[in-house]
Amino acid sequence: MTTNKEVLNAAGRSVPVKLNGEPVIPYKGLGKHRPTGNKFGPRIVSCADYPADGNKIVPTLKDALIRSGIRDGMTISTHHHFRNGDLIANMIFDIIHELGIKNLRWFPSASFPCHEHLIPYLEDGTIHHIEGSMNGPLGRFTSQGKMKGVGVLRSHGGRYQAIQDGEVKIDIAVIGAGCADPFGNANGLFGPSASGLLGFALADAQYAEKVIVVTDNLVDFPCVPWQIHGNMLITPLLLIKQAIRIKLFLEQLVLLTVLTGFYSLTLQDDFVKQQESFVMAFLFKPVPAAHLWLSVNIFARS
Repeated sequence: MTTNKEVLNAAGRSVPVKLNGEPVIPYKGLGKHRPTGNKFGPRIVSCADYPADGNKIVPTLKDALIRSGIRDGMTISTHHHFRNGDLIANMIFDIIHELGIKNLRWFPSASFPCHEHLIPYLEDGTIHHIEGSMNGPLGRFTSQGKMKGVGVLRSHGGRYQAIQDGEVKIDIAVIGAGCADPFGNANGLFGPSASGLLGFALADAQYAEKVIVVTDNLVDFPCVPWQIHGNMLITPLLLIKQAIRIKLFLEQLVLLTVLTGFYSLTLQDDFVKQQESFVMAFLFKPVPAAHLWLSVNIFARS
């Protein structure tokens, strides 16, 4: 905690007026706080910022991060539609650690046990703190007070509000997508890594300063229906192409019950697929370990 000043909130608790060097608003009571000002907006760009042929593919994820201006103190966001099969965040911070960049805020819509890989980067200061849903090993790490900064738990709706209101400004968003075209239009509906709709990444796509889209299913333009818009993303995209190998160990087949539906990890032909359906799930079943190797095409906006 980077402040020595605290105040009593409406619940009678002593709370800081700053967290991680940024001001926070203490709880005032139900209906007592009225926000002011305007929603956040990214900078204006023109068609001159886009390649003339519409092809935004560039060489590597490392190149994408460098061309997006990665530097100390930035906010990096990811989504969680791949659940415990998402290893993209691990690759991002492997590269960032290699570059020697420090004090980043990781802003995921959620994290899972597969992200235990990132704990050394929390310990050495590559990642200063996490703001989002922290589950499994990262949740324990945060609860034990080991993070250099203060972890901030955000609901999905509260996360979107924080982005659109400018409370959190995303410098680089990395969006994994089941399907994308060379212009950057993308969705999560098709391909071997289809996850369903990419709703948790919409605010990131709309408001982030730079965006990287990662897919293992590059299709001809136009990718339809597009949920992530290549020309809606305000700032220009740099599209990156790189062969990346991802290894995933799956020890359990889990169908997770949620209020509106279920997410399932299914094992088929030695390949893990994630599926989303708007029905209730009720099954938990252990299955043998599986390995997932993906050749990934990466897209970046800068």
